[in-house]
Amino acid sequence: MTTTSASEPPSEPSSEPDSASGRGGGSSPAGPVSGVPPRPVTRAAGLLPADPVLRRATVLTALNSLGNGLYFPLGVLYFTRIVGLDATAVGLGMTVAGLVGVAAGIPAGRAADRWGARQVGSLLWGGTGCATAAYVLVHSYVGFLVAVVCATGLQVASRGVQGALYADVLPAPTRVEARAYLRMVTNVGMGVGGLFGAIALQLDTRSAYMTVILVNALSFAAPALMVRRLPLAPHAIDRVPVAADAPAADRWRAVRDLPFLAVTVLNSVLVVQYTLSEVGLPLWIVQRTEAPRWTAALLMIVNCALVALLQVRIARRVSRVPSAVRAMGRAGLLLAVACAVYALSAGLSPVWAVIALTVGAVVQVFAEVLSAAGGWTLGYELADARAHGVYQGVFGAGMSAGMMAGPALVTVTAIRYGSAGWAVLGVLFAVVGLAVAPAVRWARRDGGWRGEGT
Repeated sequence: MTTTSASEPPSEPSSEPDSASGRGGGSSPAGPVSGVPPRPVTRAAGLLPADPVLRRATVLTALNSLGNGLYFPLGVLYFTRIVGLDATAVGLGMTVAGLVGVAAGIPAGRAADRWGARQVGSLLWGGTGCATAAYVLVHSYVGFLVAVVCATGLQVASRGVQGALYADVLPAPTRVEARAYLRMVTNVGMGVGGLFGAIALQLDTRSAYMTVILVNALSFAAPALMVRRLPLAPHAIDRVPVAADAPAADRWRAVRDLPFLAVTVLNSVLVVQYTLSEVGLPLWIVQRTEAPRWTAALLMIVNCALVALLQVRIARRVSRVPSAVRAMGRAGLLLAVACAVYALSAGLSPVWAVIALTVGAVVQVFAEVLSAAGGWTLGYELADARAHGVYQGVFGAGMSAGMMAGPALVTVTAIRYGSAGWAVLGVLFAVVGLAVAPAVRWARRDGGWRGEGT
């Protein structure tokens, strides 16, 4: 595990001046001019961070993730067992809804550039809550399709706006660390919510399912109401955005920025790793190994616990472009190692299969925290700061596309072809991780026209 960037000094200088690239957050140094790193933004004051903006963001994130975790285990079961819809039709509807969200992410980002990420984010989260509440009124497939397209589409579209929001309200030197902290809060909130969701599953009544749905809908009210009161960071106040009447090439430049799109695509492929834990490993354990079925739950617990312990520590050291590039490359190689270990578990006894799967899961966690922190840094530092909304919309759409394509890719490779499929996935992750470095060099050479507030 010494291959992670945890050993790098937090105030590591860039190999080339950030101002030379002119990219979004790049004009903000990683620490004071004196070389002393900034005080950790996640420093605690009681149970919450001392930083007031992050403290507010933590509260709204915790409330929303609790609701999502509560609903996550039983969403599909509600529509199939309670409403009585066909499972295949429900899955198709959710896929359509996800595609709508991916397509809407870029226009939503542009709206954030024009009217402000706080205002647009508030509308998207409020709309998601209303559409989620409408689930209790669904009695037909048409009603389900309308509700799920609205709810899931708005929620997926809000991911890019959320990235733009963090770019506006969090100080550039510490926003990656702050995002890591919020990711930890999300994991904990989802886990706690999932425990209560299990109670509703055990009750298995219409009223229990509907109560969970309405609580989840209310959990979107917190971001919708609180996000408007988050103060802008100084760099966002001084920034001159792309004018509404500017040429379309300027307003939508993210979709024409080939170097940025290349980094986005590479990041979206690394995002496929999340479906290894959620889809690939449970199927692999049941169909291809002698490990007991509860191993899937064990691996999820290991993942959540280690992410909570490591994500903020790693993010503090992956806040500059050079360290982010190294983190992405190492993540790809670690994922290749994890895939190889997972493949070996197929021919082992139950005890050794559990051990091998656990080792693979630990290796994957290090890859996950490295790639998450590296992706956040590159998504901000390679963007035009005057159009963070559309840039984060593009980056978020890429991540959403990767997560949507992940289940099909994992099942077609590892689950269908066994060790050979794992080898294909491992090579893919390794090549993509190493390809980030030349893609970023291309982006920095091509980025002289960007700049914070220019």
